[in-house]
Amino acid sequence: MKATFLQNSSLPVVVLTRIDVSNSKLCGYNRNSAALSVCQEQRKGFSRKHKHKDKLSSSKQKWYDCSECGKHFSRKWHLQTHTRIHTGEKPYQCSVCGKRFTRNNSLQIHTKLHTGDKPYTCSECGKGFPDRKQFQRHVRVHTGEKPYCCSECGRGFPCSSSLHAHRRCHTGEKPHSCTECGKQFSRSSSLKIHARIHTGEKPYCCSECGKRFSDSRPFQRHTRIHTGEKPYSCSECGKRFSHSNSLQIHRRIHTGEKPYCCSECGKQFSQLSNFQDHSRIHTGEKPYRCSECGKGFATCGHLQSHKRIHTREKPYCCNECGKRFSHGSTFKKHTKIHTGQKSFFCVACGKGFFTTTELQTHTRIHTGEKPYCCSKCGKRFTTSSILRCHIRSHTGEKPHSCPECGKGFSDKRSLQNHAKVHTGEQEEN
Repeated sequence: MKATFLQNSSLPVVVLTRIDVSNSKLCGYNRNSAALSVCQEQRKGFSRKHKHKDKLSSSKQKWYDCSECGKHFSRKWHLQTHTRIHTGEKPYQCSVCGKRFTRNNSLQIHTKLHTGDKPYTCSECGKGFPDRKQFQRHVRVHTGEKPYCCSECGRGFPCSSSLHAHRRCHTGEKPHSCTECGKQFSRSSSLKIHARIHTGEKPYCCSECGKRFSDSRPFQRHTRIHTGEKPYSCSECGKRFSHSNSLQIHRRIHTGEKPYCCSECGKQFSQLSNFQDHSRIHTGEKPYRCSECGKGFATCGHLQSHKRIHTREKPYCCNECGKRFSHGSTFKKHTKIHTGQKSFFCVACGKGFFTTTELQTHTRIHTGEKPYCCSKCGKRFTTSSILRCHIRSHTGEKPHSCPECGKGFSDKRSLQNHAKVHTGEQEEN
C-alpha cells in the first residue's frame, strides 16, 4: 500500500499496489535488518524444537521383543523373521528340489545352485560364488585376514558366525539339540549334518564318480581329486595344496613345529597320522590285515607294501642298473649306491649313512638306548624290526618260507642263510 498527493488537492489519496508474497519478504528483509535478525532467531528456535522432537521420537522408538529369548528388534518384520528360528517355520520353498527356507534371500541364493549362476569370481583361484558374502569369506582364505577376534583368548576368525560359534567353547553353551538322540551342538550347521546320520540323507553327489556325501565340506574336498584344484598356497615356498589342513601340516616343515610327542620314547611328530602309526609300535596294535595271508600291520602303508609280496609287483625301477623294487624307501637307498652319497654322519665315530633312520639306529650303539620293548617278556631292542622278529619267538610265526623246500623262518636273514644250502654255498647243520 502506497500514499501519494493529487494536484490541487490537500488530501492524500491511497493507491493500492499488488505485491508478491516473496517480493514482500525480500523487501521486508532489505528495509529492516533488525527484522531479519529476529526472523533468524525465530528460525533457530524452530530448528532446536525440531531437533528436540527428533530426540524424543528416537527415545520413544518402539522396540519389538522376542518372547522366547528376549532379543530386541527395531522393525516388526525383523522380529517375525527371527521367531521362525524358534517355531521352525520355513515359508519359502525351492520349486526345483523342495528345500525350505526361513528367509526369501536365502531361497534366492539357493536357487543359484540349480541355475549355476555364480556372479562373484575369485581373482586368485578362479572359484565362483552365488553369494557376495560367501565370496568375501573365501577371499580371506588367500589373504589370511581374520577381522573377528575373540575377547577371551584373542583368536581371530575370518567370519562373524565362526566367532559366535567359538565363543560357546568358553561359555559351554550348546543350544542346538538332536530330537532323535538328544546330542547337543554349539552350531546349528553341526546339528543338521548330525541329523543325516539318523535319516541317512546324503544330498551332495559327485558328478564325476557318483559318490555321495552328507556334508558339503568333504564333498568339496573330494571334487578337487577330479579337478586337480589346489587353492591353498604356502607363503614360504609357493607350494600349493587342495586342503587347508595339508597346508597347515606343510608349514611345520618351515617352522620346525612338532606338536605330537610320544609318551613312551619322547619322539616328536609334525603329523597326527605319523604319531598314531608310531604309537602302535609300543602298543603292538595291528589294525590292518592282509586278505591273502591274514598278517597284521600297524600302518596302511605297510599293508600296501606287503601286498606286493603276493602280487610280485615292483613299481620302482633304477635308471642306472634297471633293478626293480617293491618299496619306495628301498629304492631310494639303492640309488645312493650309484652316487655314493652319504649325507648323514655319526657325531661319535664319524661313520656315514644314506638315511636318517640308519643314522638314528646306529647312534643307539653309542647311547645304549633301546626304545622298543616286548610286551610278553619285557626284553628291549634298538629297532622295531628286531622287536618284530623277537615277538615271533613267542607266537611261533614263521612268515618267510623257502621256495625250494617250503621250510619256514621267523626272519628274512635266517631264510637267506638257509638258501645257501640249496646253492651249495653252505652245508646244512
